[in-house]
Amino acid sequence: MIRQHTISTIYPVGPVHCYSGELGGELVLFDTGPPTGEARESLRRELDLARLRHVVVTHCHIDHCGLISWLARETAATLYLPYRDILKFVRHEERLAKLGELLLAAGFDDKFLGDFRREMAEGEVFPGLPERYRTVESDLPEHLGLEVIACPGHSQSDLVLAGPHWAVTGDVLLRGIFQVPLLDIDLETGRRFKNYRAYCTTLGKLAALRGRQILPGHRESIVSIDESILFYVGKLLDRAAQLKQFARLDDVAHIVGRLFGTGQRAPFFYYLKASEVIFMKDFLSDPGQLRSALERIGLFQQVAEKFMQTAGPPASAATSA
Repeated sequence: MIRQHTISTIYPVGPVHCYSGELGGELVLFDTGPPTGEARESLRRELDLARLRHVVVTHCHIDHCGLISWLARETAATLYLPYRDILKFVRHEERLAKLGELLLAAGFDDKFLGDFRREMAEGEVFPGLPERYRTVESDLPEHLGLEVIACPGHSQSDLVLAGPHWAVTGDVLLRGIFQVPLLDIDLETGRRFKNYRAYCTTLGKLAALRGRQILPGHRESIVSIDESILFYVGKLLDRAAQLKQFARLDDVAHIVGRLFGTGQRAPFFYYLKASEVIFMKDFLSDPGQLRSALERIGLFQQVAEKFMQTAGPPASAATSA
């Protein structure tokens, strides 16, 4: 039986859910909550930390793994982090430099980049690496019976951790919250992470979870995977249609400023919105990828009219017409 632990956060998304259960005869914790006294006391109160053997992280945003270093000190548990997040930590300066190049190319200036780098260095978004850790994708013991599914949907490192009848989904499936994978560097290639292409692949993986109990990282439980996917796609199409009002889609910073104002919020907020705009640009340049993904999981007809209004007919149909 999997148990939910709900912990308050200061972030707009609200409380975060961690999960624990006995797997293969050992106590496992999925995600840790934020680095707050309330979160520490919640884990102490609701878990037998002396028995904790494994801590598995879905993705390394601070509200999901903010206590990972504390657990490394307080317990004898083995700590598992996603491979792509480990790369981000180990090659932090390289990643920030290349991410800065992407933001400059998107029209942001040097002042913004300086503010963004300072915010990323303060540990408010990503915590530091613990002294000891292993890799989720390669090091989880088989006797835990966990299936590890890479599902970029919020960041490039998002993992779904699935048991026989349930799946811990982190921030990949959230009721009523639209998101796209963040603009980032693929440190394996040194080039921009293709978040739109990865997202289309993720939709098929999420559809394969139909019939399992979904254990999300925030908000209520997911009643229907199809309903959630259709919500995400509907929002995507709405925002892509809104983007088409701009004559120059290459000036991402200008678009973000027009839509959300300039200099009124933290740099990370504008980075999130730039990620969305670039994602929408990629969709508008190749809508066939999303259409094919939706057709494979049997959901295209539900959004066909809105899809055609936003993206137009398939290239072959447009040519023949």
